[in-house]
Amino acid sequence: MSAQAANDGTPTKTVDSHTGENMRQPTPNNIYELAGVRKTFGAGPDSVKALDGVDLEIAQGEFLAIQGPTGQGKTTLLLLLGGLDRPSAGSVLFDGRDLATLGESELVGLRASAFGFVFQTFNLIPTLTAQENVETALVPAHTPAREREQRAKAVLEELGLGDRATHLPSELSGGQQQRVAIARALVKNPKVLLADEPTGNLDENMRDEIVAVLERLWHERGLTLIVVTHDSTVARRAQRIAIIEGGRVSAGDRSEIGRQAAPADSLEPTFVTS
Repeated sequence: MSAQAANDGTPTKTVDSHTGENMRQPTPNNIYELAGVRKTFGAGPDSVKALDGVDLEIAQGEFLAIQGPTGQGKTTLLLLLGGLDRPSAGSVLFDGRDLATLGESELVGLRASAFGFVFQTFNLIPTLTAQENVETALVPAHTPAREREQRAKAVLEELGLGDRATHLPSELSGGQQQRVAIARALVKNPKVLLADEPTGNLDENMRDEIVAVLERLWHERGLTLIVVTHDSTVARRAQRIAIIEGGRVSAGDRSEIGRQAAPADSLEPTFVTS
């Protein structure tokens, strides 16, 4: 790669020597930089602006909660951050690469390695065991079968599910199913964990368990953790809260990023096995 330095304070650009692609270097410590991001669905008078000029920076290793009313663009924003959709306008820089302009094969590669996804509805395959569900995350990366098995077993043990590895989703509680979904996201060793209403289908006790799991993993693994939630109890656990309403985002003070999201002794989850 070759660097092009600017003397006027503008962001530096790096040119990939293999592809010739301009890669704008993010501000140090930022893993994401969004500028002027818009997402419109449909056309003409019936079009809907899900995002309307979003500017947002997210630091490497930050725990950010995205909160707002239903239908205001929270999930749309998360999909853009994970390379699952493209903006109608604007840029979404991830490690200096604009997800809005990358080719599909490059996005597939990032989704297979850099991003881990956790969804409200778990999205487990009902005919596969917990371990087999976790292993599916490694298939796109062409990970050998033996390595897939070993890594899946290890992460299930880490999440307190070693004795449930051979169980089908229907044989697991809601909290256990969500932990399997988290294991599937983590088995890739991603840089970023993106969670869309991860406690939305759980009762209060299970909610607290899953939040504790996510916090512990964030601390231990040094992940960038981004959680979309309507639950203020969950959002308050984050270092910073971004409020989205009317397709626009207002983010909290970045000076809060350095703080711990929770006391260390509150991070160890108590797993519910029933």
